[in-house]
Amino acid sequence: MTVSRRIPRLSIGLPVYNGEEYLAEALDALLGQTYEDFELVVSDNASTDGTEDICRRYAARDSRVRYLRLPRNIGAAPNHNRVFAECRGELFKWASHDDLYARDLLRRCVQALDERPEVILAHSGQAVIDGEGRVKVPYEYGLATDSPYAPERFRSMLFEPGGDDFYGVMRADVLRRVKPHDSYHHADRTFVAEIGLHGPFHQVPELLYFRRDHPTRAERANPGKRSRCVNLDPRRAGPLHPTPRLLAEYVWGFVSAIRRAPLSPADRRACYRHLAAWAASRARPGAGERVEDRAPVDPRLLTVSVDDLVAGRENRTGRQV
Repeated sequence: MTVSRRIPRLSIGLPVYNGEEYLAEALDALLGQTYEDFELVVSDNASTDGTEDICRRYAARDSRVRYLRLPRNIGAAPNHNRVFAECRGELFKWASHDDLYARDLLRRCVQALDERPEVILAHSGQAVIDGEGRVKVPYEYGLATDSPYAPERFRSMLFEPGGDDFYGVMRADVLRRVKPHDSYHHADRTFVAEIGLHGPFHQVPELLYFRRDHPTRAERANPGKRSRCVNLDPRRAGPLHPTPRLLAEYVWGFVSAIRRAPLSPADRRACYRHLAAWAASRARPGAGERVEDRAPVDPRLLTVSVDDLVAGRENRTGRQV
């Protein structure tokens, strides 16, 4: 078998550690997409379960899968950065080993970026599902990330409960201009906020992404601030990284994002004003609330079924390679 060396348009990076429970289902959903011009780079963070066997089996079946295994666990944040560094496409998307993706997710997001050159990230409607794939929470995205004004996008990402923009399809050249993902408290929020300072996002108005919430998901398995940060990077353990430092780095992450972003002096001042207002109003109800912590709803209220949309439920990826 000859593996094609042609550079794909889209790269998908999937960092994983001990993901055997849901990994195959996620890989099926990604490899069964209607958009096929992509590579899937899986970086295994020295898993000790059946993750390696699953990855090698899929890599043998589909030439789009490239499997990398680390000799030791370097933490989730460095592994996310590593998998991006390994990717080659002009577009990039991070994927999670335990989430599900409707068949048209990639096609619709790539199409949105092609039709809107000013947009730097495209994502879709999402819902939270449980370990069995049942819908828990359909999520109404309320952030103004589509605004043409950088300060408005930044203000919205500070004050409104966030979505999962991190898992959108992004322009790789923009992603290379922002600071790599860090490992302090809520580092993902400052990371996405900096991306948003470079340009607007677009939400595809369809329910195409399903974020799985389960007891072993990183946020659930590491409920404390310090334990989450140590999961992001083991070097955060120990007395040199007390909780106050992790929180201070979080705030400074926003400051640094504003300083680095390509903003006019007026827009930069506006962003600093929004940040000062946010820092003074952390008691705002609902600020920082996770979608999966909201009250469950009856999934019958949704007009779409996860089973109908997710590629892996219907197509166990019989692609010829």
